[in-house]
Amino acid sequence: MAVPVLLVLELCFLMMGGLVVVVESFPFSEADKIAWLPGQPFVGFQQFSGYVTVDDKKQKSLFYYFVEAEFDPFSKPLVLWLNGGPGCSSLGVGAFSENGPFRPNGQVLVKNEYSWNREANMLYLETPVGVGFSYSTDASSYEAVSDQQTARDNLVFLQRWFLKFPQYLHRDLFITGESYAGHYIPQLAKLMTEFNQKEKLFNLKGIALGNPVLEFATDFNSRAEFFWSHGLISDSTYKIFTSSCNYSRYVSEYYRSSVSPVCSKVMSQVSRETSRFVDKYDVTLDVCISSVLSQSKKISPQQVGEKIDVCVEDETVNYLNRQDVQNAFHARLVGVNRWVVCSDILDYELLDVEIPTISLVGELIKAGIRVLVYSGDQDSVIPLTGSRTLVRGLANQLGLNTTVPYRVWFGGQQVGGWTQVYGDTLSFATIRGASHEAPFSQPGRSLVLFQSFLQGMPLPEMF
Repeated sequence: MAVPVLLVLELCFLMMGGLVVVVESFPFSEADKIAWLPGQPFVGFQQFSGYVTVDDKKQKSLFYYFVEAEFDPFSKPLVLWLNGGPGCSSLGVGAFSENGPFRPNGQVLVKNEYSWNREANMLYLETPVGVGFSYSTDASSYEAVSDQQTARDNLVFLQRWFLKFPQYLHRDLFITGESYAGHYIPQLAKLMTEFNQKEKLFNLKGIALGNPVLEFATDFNSRAEFFWSHGLISDSTYKIFTSSCNYSRYVSEYYRSSVSPVCSKVMSQVSRETSRFVDKYDVTLDVCISSVLSQSKKISPQQVGEKIDVCVEDETVNYLNRQDVQNAFHARLVGVNRWVVCSDILDYELLDVEIPTISLVGELIKAGIRVLVYSGDQDSVIPLTGSRTLVRGLANQLGLNTTVPYRVWFGGQQVGGWTQVYGDTLSFATIRGASHEAPFSQPGRSLVLFQSFLQGMPLPEMF
C-alpha cells in the first residue's frame, strides 16, 4: 500500500526535531519485508523484521519482528508484545514459543493455530539493546541499563517505527507482555501518555500484563504460600520461609551480594524440597532434559497436554542461530557469537525490581487506559495470589466498584479460569492450567482472553 508523502513528511518533522526527509511514495517498510522464513508453511499474511536505531550517537539498534493480522489487517489493532527477564527475547519467547504464528519443529516451522495475529497486527520487540539481535556499537550501552533508560529507548523505537509503518499511526494500539514487562509496559505507557500531552501520536487503548512484577514484596512473597499449597515444601519449611527469611528479603540480599547465613540456609532447604526437576514457571509441566555430555543426544521428554513441546526453547535457539534464518530476518549478530534466549552481555540494574510499578498502573487507569492483569495459575515465580491482591488493592485505592463479581470464564466447553472486573477499566483474570508463559501452555484459553481484552468485553460466562 502506498504511503502518502505528506504524511511521512509530517511524521519526520514531528519525530526528528524538524528534520524533513524527502521520500518516494512507497513504504519505508519494504526493505524489511520477509520474503520467506526457512521451513515455514504457506501463509497469506505479510511479515517484516529489521532494526530501528534509537540512539544515533551510540548506534543503539533495536530488532523487531512484525506480523500482520491473518485476516483483514487494515481493520485490526496494533499490539506490541514485550517479554521480561529483564533481558529475555520477545522474538524467541513471545513470537516463537508463545503467541506468534509459528513454532520451530526441527528444521521447519509449524503453524500455531492459536496465534494472536488472528486478532491483531503483532509487533515483537527485542529490548533493551544486548537482547537477541538488538545491539549497540558502543559496549557501554550494555552497562548499568535501567528501567528508565529502557522505557526511553522503547518510546523512541515506537516513534521511529511509525516512520516505517505510517499506515498504523492512528490505529488502536495495545501493549501486552509478561513477567518483568510488568515494569517495562507501565513505564513505557506512562511516557506515551506524557508525549501525547504535547503531540497526539499514540492511540493507546489498553495494556495487558501477564504474571507481572508489579510490587516486589507482594509478588515475591506470595511464592511461599504457592509452594506450600501445591505440596512443594513441607510445613516446617513454609514456616521458616515466611518468618526467618522470606523470598523478597533473599532476592534483595542476593542482588546486593550479601546473602545472610539465615537466608542461605532457608533457600537451601526450599531448593532441596522443591527439586531442580520441577519447572518453577509451571509446577505441573515436565522439564526439558538435554544431555550435558553430548549435544547430539537428546532425551525426548514426556509430552504433557495437547501440543506442548517442553523443549521448544531448544528448538528456537537452534532455529534462530541458522545463517539462512538470520538472513531471512535481516538480522545480524554484533559483539556476540550466538543468539540466546536471555542476554548474557546485558548488565541490568536489577535493584530496579524493587521499585513498584503498580502506582503507574493506577495513573494509566486514571488517564482512561484499560488494564488487564492475568495470571497463569500454575506459575510459582509470580503467583496469582500476589497479582490478585495488588489489583484488588488498586481498585480500592481508585474507588472502583466491582462490575463483574469473581466468577469462572469459559474457553470452549471448559472453564478457562476465573475473573473479576472493577469499573470499566481494570480487570483481573486467571488462566486455568497455564504457566508463567500462559500462551505457551494454554494457547487456546489465552487466545480467548486476548480476544476479550481487545474487544473490551468481559470474558465468556458460558460455553
